[in-house]
Amino acid sequence: MAKVDYEDRLKALGYSLPEPPKPVASYVPSVKVGKLLFVSGVLPIVGDRLLYAGKLGKEVTLEQGYEAAKVAALNALSVVKASLGGLGRVRRVVRLVGYVASSDGFRDQARVINGASDLLLQVFGENGKHSRVTVGVTELPMGAPVEIEMIVQTK
Repeated sequence: MAKVDYEDRLKALGYSLPEPPKPVASYVPSVKVGKLLFVSGVLPIVGDRLLYAGKLGKEVTLEQGYEAAKVAALNALSVVKASLGGLGRVRRVVRLVGYVASSDGFRDQARVINGASDLLLQVFGENGKHSRVTVGVTELPMGAPVEIEMIVQTK
């Protein structure tokens, strides 16, 4: 069985990993315990600004939220790469938690976080299948529409 290069797969899909985002408060980007890497919550930041700001169902559309979740997942993968020395050290994605800043009546949080889940499946294939929690919240740091956190199993 041929070894898959996840970073090459990302490039083939048209994505590149950004520099890992810097923590915006008193925490570290990730913590490794045994064979698990816990990635702190990441926002959909591009460069030094949020891709979108606001709440889903009000200032941010479902499509924009999906894209924001995908960007947050890319940021999380950049943390994984920096923490492990490369995506090739990922055995599988274990869990994804997605928070969606939601206006009253917005009920499509799961469809928003599919942006992150779909990207992980594209990149890691079967090893990208993960358990997931999606939560609607009233506010997120910096006015972000989404925040995700991940747990990955390492080789």
